[in-house]
Amino acid sequence: MKSDSRVLRRSGGPAPEAFQALFEVLDEPLAVCDAALRLLAANPAFVRFCGAHGTTAEALVAGVAQSLDQAPALAPAEGENTDVEVELPGRRAVLVTVARQGDTVALRGRHEPGRLMVAERALLEQARTEGVLLDLSRSVAEATGEEELVAAVALGVKELFPGRAFCIRIVDARTGGLTSLYAEGRLKEGAHEPLVLKQSAVTKTHLSVAALPEGRVVVTREVPLLFTGTTQGVSAPLVASSQLFGAVNMEYPEGLDADIAHDERVLLQLANQVAVAVRNAKLIDELTFVRKYLEDLLEKANALILVANRDQQVVVFNQAFSALTGFKKEEVLGKDVFELIPESEQLRVGSIIGAAMRGESVNNFEMRVRSRDGEVRVAVATSTVLTPQGEVEGVIAIGQDITVIKELEKRIIHAEKLASIGQLAASVVHEINNPMTAVAAYSESLLMNARLRPDASPADVDKLRKIQESSQRILRFTKDLVSYARPAKDKPELVQLNALLDRAVGYCEHVVVQAKVSVRREYAELPPISAVRANLVQVFVNLITNACHAMRPGGQVTLTTRQEGQEVVAEVRDTGTGIEPKNLSRIFDPFFTTKEEGKGTGLGLSIVQGIVESHGGRITVKSTLGQGTAFTLRLPLPSQ
Repeated sequence: MKSDSRVLRRSGGPAPEAFQALFEVLDEPLAVCDAALRLLAANPAFVRFCGAHGTTAEALVAGVAQSLDQAPALAPAEGENTDVEVELPGRRAVLVTVARQGDTVALRGRHEPGRLMVAERALLEQARTEGVLLDLSRSVAEATGEEELVAAVALGVKELFPGRAFCIRIVDARTGGLTSLYAEGRLKEGAHEPLVLKQSAVTKTHLSVAALPEGRVVVTREVPLLFTGTTQGVSAPLVASSQLFGAVNMEYPEGLDADIAHDERVLLQLANQVAVAVRNAKLIDELTFVRKYLEDLLEKANALILVANRDQQVVVFNQAFSALTGFKKEEVLGKDVFELIPESEQLRVGSIIGAAMRGESVNNFEMRVRSRDGEVRVAVATSTVLTPQGEVEGVIAIGQDITVIKELEKRIIHAEKLASIGQLAASVVHEINNPMTAVAAYSESLLMNARLRPDASPADVDKLRKIQESSQRILRFTKDLVSYARPAKDKPELVQLNALLDRAVGYCEHVVVQAKVSVRREYAELPPISAVRANLVQVFVNLITNACHAMRPGGQVTLTTRQEGQEVVAEVRDTGTGIEPKNLSRIFDPFFTTKEEGKGTGLGLSIVQGIVESHGGRITVKSTLGQGTAFTLRLPLPSQ
């Protein structure tokens, strides 16, 4: 505290000796020093004052100089004075007023310094405490998680209560289980659990003892010490909304002098702030968990889920939709929902979205959706998304992929057509067989007669032979065709793989001729295998047909068989254009085909794989663009 020490001087006043006499007889403890605070003179009252406080005049002046060196801001300006607190041995202090006038510094001892210093100290301590608590409230409010919150509280406790050991424990309000622990000091073994609360604190905070988790929280008259080397302690429960969120324990090492009652009041003040912050943090954690859970539920659901807001922007596009369309989530979110709808469908879909925005739901609405490879068909049910105020926020569509179902419907219709054609073909075959049987029989009779006549023309004999062979070939083909179309028996039998390959080549003879390619056989001697004859023939018919379609005129289909251990291996290799690497992993998928529209169903290789696997075998493919493709079948030999 600084004040103006200037005095009124009049000319013709008393001589300096008069001031010296006054200086010595005054009861006020006074001393005079030079500008460097070296003692020049001290009156008897100042000497007595120093003796009463267990020091000397020289020591007290030196203490004033040291205090001003440590706090230069306290040094009085010219013509002013200030109060300086001087620490004395034995944890005592004395207050001295310092005044400066030119090169002279005057000191005045204060007889009752205690009350002022105590008040000032109390005010300073209160201001410091309030400042720390204010900073703490900001820190815990900004904490993004429980770990960060506990760290902020620990920092606040260290600032408020230096030199103390303390422990911060955060528990789950429902179960009482420990979720966070911070300790400054050496905890006794097992001291962190259970959480022990003081009976008086439980009463003050209106906690229900019956509601506290049994075994996790204990209420006693006194809280046991948690740390080694401490003599006494205080604690405060963290209570908010009548729920227990933990406790803060603080203990005093031996020899630490502190105002325990004051510390307990401040600790309770701190605990109230922390409890509210912990409650809010846990509520935020719970809300975050619920939100994340719902987001994951939508994202990983087995159904197609799309949500659009009032501006028709996509805000949810889950994994199932992404996998179906081939579009990444980032490519779709924020875009107009109509960018996913083909132009021909937009009018129809727009009416459904408009109805949903008016609060009307629609079930089982079928529509087409754009995909990276074209379009897919989906069936969806729509519902309105409402705000807490009941206003329409957007529309949610939940559906399923019906592309496969629609393709199956088309295949069924196609199969029914083929069945009708098959019935017609069977009738045609029957009509062909009757005259061709007569042609074969008569040509054979004429050929035998011509061979018996010596005068028969060799040219006529050759023509009759060709007629007879061609008619037999037609009869054999019609017989095999009817046999191939007849449903196969499920019962396997011992068959020769090489013979099955030859039969398949016979079925494909017209395809081979039309494609203008050749067939090369590289057969090894093989033991018989157990198989459904007609099914394996179908496998090789499909593979040979595909090979012929993949080649230009002049190409070659190579059929290879061999035995490897307990397996027989058959390979169908062509010299065609090959399969693009991106399609190799999909060629066995149902309805996948690289042929032009109307020239392939995409079911052939899927059926082939199913038949091979039903025989306990496996089929693999290797292909090089521009060089050709090879399908390898491995079938097990029957066990001995």
